[in-house]
This record gives sequence, structure tokens and C-alpha cells, in this order.
Amino acid sequence: MITLEAPIAAVLGDHPKKRKAIVEGLHLETVGDLLHHFPRRYLETGKLSDLGGLQEGQLLTIVGEVGKSEVKTYTDRRTGKTAYRVEVQLHADGNRLKMTFFAKNFGMANSFGNRLPAGRRGIFQGKASFFNQWQLTNPQMVLFGSKGEDHALLSLETMPNLFPIYPLTKGVDTWDLQRAATFALSVLDEIPEVLDATLRAEYDVVSRRQALEWIHAPDDFSQVAAAKRRFRFEEALVLQLVLGRRRRELQALGAQERTGGVTDILGAFDARLPFELTAGQRAVGAEIEHEIAQPHPMHRLLQGEVGSGKTLVALRAMLRTVDSGGQAVLLAPTEVLAQQHYRSITTMLGDLAMAGQFGGAAEATRVDLLTGSMTKAQRTEPMLRMATGEAGIVIGTHALLEDNVSFYDLGLVVVDEQHRFGVEQRAALTDKAGTPPHVLVMTATPIPRTVAMTVFGDLEVSTLTELPAGRAPIQTSVVPLTEQPQWMARAWQRVREEVEKGHQVYVVCPRISGDVAEQGEQDVVEVDEDGNVVPVPPRPSAVEDVIVELAEGALQGLRLGVLHGKLAPEEKDRTMRAFAAGEIDVLVATTVIEVGVDVANATAMVLLDADRFGVSQLHQLRGRVGRGGLPGLCLLVTRAELGTPARDRLAAVASTTDGFVLSQVDLEQRREGDVLGARQSGGRSSLQNLRVLRDETTILQAREAAGALLDADFSLGQAPLLRQAVEEIERTDHSEFVDRS
Repeated sequence: MITLEAPIAAVLGDHPKKRKAIVEGLHLETVGDLLHHFPRRYLETGKLSDLGGLQEGQLLTIVGEVGKSEVKTYTDRRTGKTAYRVEVQLHADGNRLKMTFFAKNFGMANSFGNRLPAGRRGIFQGKASFFNQWQLTNPQMVLFGSKGEDHALLSLETMPNLFPIYPLTKGVDTWDLQRAATFALSVLDEIPEVLDATLRAEYDVVSRRQALEWIHAPDDFSQVAAAKRRFRFEEALVLQLVLGRRRRELQALGAQERTGGVTDILGAFDARLPFELTAGQRAVGAEIEHEIAQPHPMHRLLQGEVGSGKTLVALRAMLRTVDSGGQAVLLAPTEVLAQQHYRSITTMLGDLAMAGQFGGAAEATRVDLLTGSMTKAQRTEPMLRMATGEAGIVIGTHALLEDNVSFYDLGLVVVDEQHRFGVEQRAALTDKAGTPPHVLVMTATPIPRTVAMTVFGDLEVSTLTELPAGRAPIQTSVVPLTEQPQWMARAWQRVREEVEKGHQVYVVCPRISGDVAEQGEQDVVEVDEDGNVVPVPPRPSAVEDVIVELAEGALQGLRLGVLHGKLAPEEKDRTMRAFAAGEIDVLVATTVIEVGVDVANATAMVLLDADRFGVSQLHQLRGRVGRGGLPGLCLLVTRAELGTPARDRLAAVASTTDGFVLSQVDLEQRREGDVLGARQSGGRSSLQNLRVLRDETTILQAREAAGALLDADFSLGQAPLLRQAVEEIERTDHSEFVDRS
């Protein structure tokens, strides 16, 4: 009896080397693993493959036809004896290729040539190379023939219309997997069905057995499409059930209602604001105020453009919590950002942040900062005020997560740039509350709707789309050094012009040092349509080199400063204060300035080797300029060639300042696993068949179906196989992929 759990050896036959390659190289250990290793494309066996646009080194799997084959002799250099080879001209649609096979003697060569007569068709696999003409190097092949013609040939009568091409590993050919999958499907006794017939009929998806048969041996592309839809819907449904259960579990938790009334610090703050809140800020603020007044914890994602006023919305939520007698925490990913938040919040609050101090307002609270670089003596008083409740607002970094940090009544946790924190880190902070706190997570990286539903599906989502008054337009231009090397001199001239107007400039580099790669840094790579990795030659501009070059050259005489992550915290803080005070003209920095840095007089940014940054990161960095009502300028310097994906990214950033448009571009161009957090979870992406942009309709349907299933049966007791799939994700590290609360 063959089941999905049976060892893969049960369907591979007596091929120990291939079996080892499949298990170790492709990590396929069971029959189920094999059947869920889907083809990446299909060859139409009834016609020759189109070979337009061949590339050197490209791995080809094609349907071709033999034009002619000849047995030729040559002298073996090692032995000096006559040797034999068979040269074959292979025709495909759009190109001809030469194939060469070597034989030990004439008989073997002649026999081989007889198997490849003119007109013989087959599937051929090998790497394309060019030497006077295109060649197929070390080709493997499966030949077509007539019924009974040759037991070594595949019968044209039984050959499928579409031949599956699988992701491979060394020592395994695509027909090895095709034969094994076809055999497995013919001997499987039972294929468990996760989706019941009613659900399949309602959402027009085929059974699992039908889908497996059509994905591995389809008659036409409509069967392929139906099979793929089945697996995408199933995957989306399981994920939406995981997220839906989590949403309901969160709703069931008790939380302290934060309704105000203890103080009126929020009212006092609003009365002092020198500007009007945007309509979006008012609407989102009311939404949050309503939710934290409920007896169950809020879990909300606040997203918005760079400069849309998310911090102000979060501050008002924190003040409402303080109004209610509770404490609020703002968790930042870096010390630079934490210190920036501390300065901006205490400045905005003024005497409302001076409780217990001379000159403090009657409604005032205390705002404290806690970071990892603070000494034990420096931490003592802030930690005491946190434990006694005297500190109403606490801003800090990972230092807040340490075991010895405690709170009197933690009511609201705000996480800035939440994607930089792992699940356990956020839980370590929320666990410090006596009752589950309300949680607000913020991101300045706009998130497409399907990503929000799939990755942040256990959070309610609020979006700020308006920019506050005073935000000036930013002109973004690409400086292509490959085509226009003289433009670099003009870029530095523009920097001087901005400084002469009394403004300040950022120069951003991808590295600190040009000699050694920083820890965790990876070379940027492009991926072609066939999944082949194409490295981008490293051209790192480094802060330590650039500062010297500019000081001695193009920007000689200007006041230059340096900021990067390896500086001591006091030095970083001192540099940022000096830049904010106008004492530095040009700040040469790494991406440490990406978020939270707010210097109104900074009007220009030069991004060196801009192709080494992602679309969202470029948009974030660009948002550091034009914040003070003055027009901004962003120059994207690159040596990437025109027409490459890297240049396309830069062109997209230069074409719009709409972060939501760019988030779509970003997701389309990047590997989905990276976007969805595979690196954070330490494994592969949980999305195996689903793609959040392409499959929006499927995700929406799955979300609807999941809601109905949970409303009827939260435990999924009536659907045991579906419950098993959901619980498997909840148990494994893949839960990090979906758990963004």
C-alpha cells in the first residue's frame, strides 16, 4: 500500500544514486514531498521549442528535431589513437544547435548515430554555449518514437501534450521526476482531501487528486491553471484560518479599558498644537481612541508615507493611555531613532513632559529614555520611575526587553518600524504588562492590501495617506555614471549650491568600510526569469573612504560629519545634535538615518551606489529631505547598466513619490520570501504556491471562506485534516511568518 507518507524510494525504482540526489539535493523524502514538488513550466511536445534570445550558460530543456547526424573521427591527444564522436545538428524554433557525443569505438558511435536519424524528435537538456555556433553541452535526452519501434524511445502515442519541467539538482533529470510522479499517482491508494466537497463547489476548486494529476500530467494549460488554483486556494485558506483564529483569540483576551479621566494631558496637548491635524490623523486617532477604550486588547497596524504624521498619532494614543492612569512604551529599532523620538516627543510636549520638575504643567507626565548604551547608574532612575508609574511615557530600544525592566501599569505598546523586531522580542515587552496591553505597530513602508491580509492578517490596518502641510515636493534624478560619468561632478556642485543657500545635505553610502564587508551584509543579486542568480559586481561606496575623498576634493572647505552604526552611542548622538543645530553642512552616513531622523533644514541627499538599496529603502531614505517646507532633491548615483533590473528599480523611484505605487514595484521585483519575512524566521518562505500580488482574488476568497468556517466551528472539529494543517503552521517556526502582532 503506497501512501503520501511512504518513502520516496517506493516510486523511484532501483536507482540509488538518483534517489540519494533527490533526497539530499531536493529534500524530497516521501511520496507526498515528490507530488508537491511542482513543475516550474511545461514543454509543448507537439511543436519545436522557441529558442529566441539564447544566452551563454543558459540551462535549456527543449523539444528539438534532429537535422542530421554524422560519425567523425579524431586523434585522442592522450593516447594518440583514433577516437570517434557523433556530431548532431538539432533544430528548434528560432535556432539551430550543435550536439557532440563521444564514443569508445566505431560500433558505439554508429549505434548512437542510428538512434538520432534526421527527423527524430525528443526532449533535450543541457547548457547553451557558443563557439562559432550555438552548442548544447553535455546534453541529456529522451527521444520520441512510434509504438514498438524501440523500447528505449518514448511512444509518441503515449507522450503527454505538455511535458513537465521540474526544479532540479545535480544528478537528476526532469524525466526522472516526471516518471516517478506519474508512477506514484497510478499506485497511490488514497489521497487525503483537506477541502470538503461543499467548500470546493462553492469556490470552484478541484479535488486534491485531480489537481495532482493535472499538475504533473496535464492535457492542456487549462488543467494546469485549475490545478494551480486549487493549491493556491488551499494554502491561502490555511493561512487565513491561522490568522483568523489568532484574531478571535486576541478578541477573547481581557484588557484594561483606557477611557481617560485621570488627567487631561491629551486635551492640554491638543490645545497647544500650532497646526491643524489632517483629516486622516483625526480619523485614525478616533479609531485608536475607541479601540483602547474596549475591554479587549487593540492590535492595530498604522502605515503611512514618510512624513505623514504617524508619530503624532502614536503620541496622542500614548497620552490617552496616560490620561487613563496607565503607561505607554515606544520601542525603536536603533539608538539613533530612539534618541530622535525622545527629543521630538519631549519638544512637542514641552512642560507637559516635566512632571515633578520645576516649571512642569499641572497635567504633566514624565518621559524617560532607556537604551543599551546607558550605564547601570544612568539606568537606575528611569527604571525606578517606570516601576513606580511616575514615568508615563518610556522610549527605548531592545534594552526595554531585559528581564529586570518592569512597569507599574503598562497599557499601550507602540512598536516603530515593527518589521525589525522578531515575534519573541515583541512578546517579551507585552508580557511585562499585568493584563494584555493594547498594541500599535507602525511602518513607513506602505504595504499592499494583499500583503496586509496575508502577513499582517491578525492586525487591523489604518493608513495615513495625506501629507501634513509644509511637506515640499522632492525631485529625484538618476545619475548614471556608466553613460554620463561627468554628471558626478555636477552632483557635488549641486551639494555646494544647497549649502551656499544655508541648507544641509545627506550623503548616503551602503558600507562603513570599503575593505571588509560588514556583518550581515550580503551582495545584491538579480534573478533572471529562469531563477538563475546573476551577481551584481560589488561597487561599495564606504563612509570612511567617501568622507576623505570629499574633504580633500569636491566638498573641500565645507563642514563634514560622519554617522554610522559602529560609532559609540554618545558620538552618534553628538553628531545628530550638531547636524540638527546646523553645525554640520554635509552628513556622510549609512542607512542609520533611514527612519526617524528629522532635520527640517536638510534639502538634498546623494545616494551613492543607489542600486544596492531596495525600492522601499530608497523611498524611506529620500523621505529625510524636504521636511521643512523647502523643496527637496534626491540624486541616485549608480553604475548599473541601462535595462537591468537595478536600473529599473531606480527609474521607478525617480518616477514617483507615491510609496504605495513603489511598494507594488518592490514586491514585484523582489523575491517574495524576502518580502514576507523568510530571513526573519530563519527558513524558507511559508508561501509555496501563493503570490500576494498575483493571487489577490484567491486570497480574498480564502479570507471569506476562513471567516465562515471559524464562525461555524472555531475548533475546526468538523474538518480534522484542515485543522491538522492549521495546527502544523501554528506549531512550527512558520508561525513567525504570520505572527506580526
